[in-house]
Amino acid sequence: MFNIGMPELIIICIVALVVVGPKRLPEIARQLGKAMQSFKKATMDLKDALEQEPPEEIKEEVMKKLGYTEEDKEV
Repeated sequence: MFNIGMPELIIICIVALVVVGPKRLPEIARQLGKAMQSFKKATMDLKDALEQEPPEEIKEEVMKKLGYTEEDKEV
């Protein structure tokens, strides 16, 4: 995804350990994991909502506002 190799990952972990400290690092990692999980769930929900077929009432209302007739609707 980000094209990060093992040496870069180790350096990032060491820097995070020095900056944050060993006591808070697991807590921050847990919060980051929860945030990523909720972001993934929100994107999946949005994707599902966009792929869902709109109700017939809304289709008819849009057709009326656009000026389509019943013959145009069947085509």
